Amino acid sequence: MKEHVSRLNEWYVPKFGPLKFRIFVGMLFLPYTGMCISFSIIGSFLSPGTIYWDRIVAIILIYFTALGISAHAADNIGSKKNKPWGNYFSNLELLILLISGLVIAYGIGIYYIIFFVPLLLPIAILEGFFLFAYNYEFWNGFFHNNMWFAISWGSLPLLAGYIIQTNSLSYTVLLISAVPFLISYTEIKLSRKYKVLKQTHPSESKSMELRLIIISTSTIIFTVAFLILRALQITF
Repeated sequence: MKEHVSRLNEWYVPKFGPLKFRIFVGMLFLPYTGMCISFSIIGSFLSPGTIYWDRIVAIILIYFTALGISAHAADNIGSKKNKPWGNYFSNLELLILLISGLVIAYGIGIYYIIFFVPLLLPIAILEGFFLFAYNYEFWNGFFHNNMWFAISWGSLPLLAGYIIQTNSLSYTVLLISAVPFLISYTEIKLSRKYKVLKQTHPSESKSMELRLIIISTSTIIFTVAFLILRALQITF
């Protein structure tokens, strides 16, 4: 029960509305999902050519539904220890969320893969693999660690954003993908420590919570500013 209470008190969980609504919003981990989406947007803007804005919208929807909804539903179903959000949602409800998110994400992705960007297919396969391998802790949790999290939530989204714009990949972009990897690695490492402190020594978790807030919000704010500048075609 302590875990449930501490999660309800997380800074990204709304303080208003019915309990199930608050749990649902909390389960989306919006600041961290926002980071993942931000990496995909930044990857799109690395394109040296024309920016296709419909593909920006597409990659946002893909990562919000597949990772924001489906991956977190899978995490709640597949956790081998304490479920992150308890039993407020039944396994059937979580399964519906998981499938719905994947149908939307892969429906959009397949459309672009078939008609515009076939190179996005390997990313789609890898992200789908990590969604289940990480959250269901396959092979005794081999993929359920900080490194694979940082790859699937950091590096791959940036590559996906670039590929959906260009249907190509370059060594430069591969090198740049190390930046979101490091940011995501730092975030998940802090998050795991924060979760333990939140449950055992709540008063000592505040400074770590602040660090997580700074990492997530600064990433999102930077991306939003970048997005606005590109939309207005402001260059330096």
